[in-house]
Amino acid sequence: MPLIFKSNTRTTLVALHDAIAAALSWSFAYLLRFNFELPDNFAAELQQTLFYVVPLQLVIFWRFNLYRGIWRYASTTDLRRIFLAVMLSAALIPLMFWMLRLDLVIPRSVLVINPLLLILLMGGSRFVYRMWKEQGLYGDIKLHGEPVLVLGAGDAAAGLARDLTKSRDWRLVGFLDDDADKHGSMLNGVRVLGNLGSLPECAERLGVSQVIIAMPSSSHQQRKRAIQLCNQANLKALTVPSFDDLMSGKVAVSQLRAIELDDLLGRDTVVLDDAGLHGLLSGKTVMVTGAGGSIGSEMCRQIARFSPARLVLFESSEYALYTIEQELKQIFPVLDFVSLVGDVRDAARVNEVMQQHLPSVLFHAAAYKHVPLMEQHNAWQAVRNNVLGTWTVAQAAQRHGVARFVMISTDKAVNPANVMGASKRLAEMVCQALQPSGGTCFVMVRFGNVLGSTGSVIPTFRAQIARGGPVTVTHPDITRYFMSIPEAAQLVLQAGLMGRGGEIFVLDMGEPVKIADLAKDMIRLSGFAEEEIRIEFTGLRPGEKLYEELLTDSEHTLPTPHPKLHIAQARQADGEWLSRLLEWVAAATMTDDAARAALKQWVPEYQPNSQGDNKS
Repeated sequence: MPLIFKSNTRTTLVALHDAIAAALSWSFAYLLRFNFELPDNFAAELQQTLFYVVPLQLVIFWRFNLYRGIWRYASTTDLRRIFLAVMLSAALIPLMFWMLRLDLVIPRSVLVINPLLLILLMGGSRFVYRMWKEQGLYGDIKLHGEPVLVLGAGDAAAGLARDLTKSRDWRLVGFLDDDADKHGSMLNGVRVLGNLGSLPECAERLGVSQVIIAMPSSSHQQRKRAIQLCNQANLKALTVPSFDDLMSGKVAVSQLRAIELDDLLGRDTVVLDDAGLHGLLSGKTVMVTGAGGSIGSEMCRQIARFSPARLVLFESSEYALYTIEQELKQIFPVLDFVSLVGDVRDAARVNEVMQQHLPSVLFHAAAYKHVPLMEQHNAWQAVRNNVLGTWTVAQAAQRHGVARFVMISTDKAVNPANVMGASKRLAEMVCQALQPSGGTCFVMVRFGNVLGSTGSVIPTFRAQIARGGPVTVTHPDITRYFMSIPEAAQLVLQAGLMGRGGEIFVLDMGEPVKIADLAKDMIRLSGFAEEEIRIEFTGLRPGEKLYEELLTDSEHTLPTPHPKLHIAQARQADGEWLSRLLEWVAAATMTDDAARAALKQWVPEYQPNSQGDNKS
């Protein structure tokens, strides 16, 4: 009840204000028309017409919802509504007098002057009130609060500046932007002081220890440079949300967050052929194997955006399947999906699922991928799962009319130094060997490490930092390629759309990253100094390469219409080779040493690295 009473009281006061404004503007229009020497007959006419004009305008203002807004947050939208309401009332006033057949001679200039005055009174009072409230609430502490610089002087920075004026904790002292045309200009009353390179000097002169990076639409390299400048100047940095999140309406520009690893290692936004992907996925039954894994679950999220007729989740881990099932229920409540437990090596189960659901597109993400774990004591299981599993799913896809089969491979299949990489190279060749039999279009996609994937180095580093260290790195010079999980999934979708059959797509992984530098970044982003969290080098593990490659020496790439996708021209396999391979893989069991020895025959470029030397 108190809230309703307060709302009604506020509405009544605002309506009373507008009624007074309407009366004043109508009266002043008459006075201005006659230079404030109003004849008696027009003074009488003024008093008579007020009883018609003011009620009419109040009704129109009510219909235009002018009394639902809050003056403290008056905006250009409110001003637009006031303008339309006043102009409509200005048009209806003479019509009303004509319909009522009143014997009045209203000067035409009054009909012109009145709406101008009324817009000024109604709009001006609302904005004056907003300015007064903001100054009353925040103006007295503008000289207090922690001084902060904003990097960037675009739309996001302007929106952030408006929010910072209301903050009790921050005091905006300037902007920095590399656009020379903006230097010296004012943005919401705050000056653009110079370019990003002047950050150390400006920070020292203004006593700034905190910086906000407001460059969501800039390239990743520009944002990364801004972060590095902050680090070099020993300044704490926050950033605004990503451009995609801002455009989607998920967050506001004022929702600042700490710099994260993705900001340092992330890349520019992937541009997708949305129309083509809608044609590939919308209204179709799509199946994902390994649907509970890092890549498989992200594939499900990305596919769900394109409204498939049904999404079939196939996963061997009950817990992983349950986790992605609960997430999809919450985020995509109208999505028709089915969660199925099964092993990709179980031909009966795989055929049963495909016969029942008849998928049009299949993304094969199921694999054993942890290099040291597969290298020691599990080599034969890695071969059977990655090779036999791929063949089982691919053969079933052909049998049940799957139009497109997309296999997710790895950069470790290039000059493989471990069982996992060699088994994935064989899986690629299985798909290539099946392609000539027709029906299903087989596409392979090869990429490197993804940020935060299960079993990757980043979750391990986070746990080690949380325990107080040390952070273990195998070698000072070890490097890896990284991309975000969403980017990898999006590019897999794009490659699946572009493939014509038998291609191995290679993703543009950007520049390799030193794992030691990655560890240092994570320590710093966690709020510690390198002296507090020690980095310890432990030596390369079995099967681990010092650096990863995306192509073998005998391969080269062909360009594609998408700048982040290339096609590797790799050695092909035929049906006879596939038959012999399947006879070998069908063996019930094999020792790790025997599996590694046999892999050398099947993948000539495979060079085992059981001792963890520095090349292969």
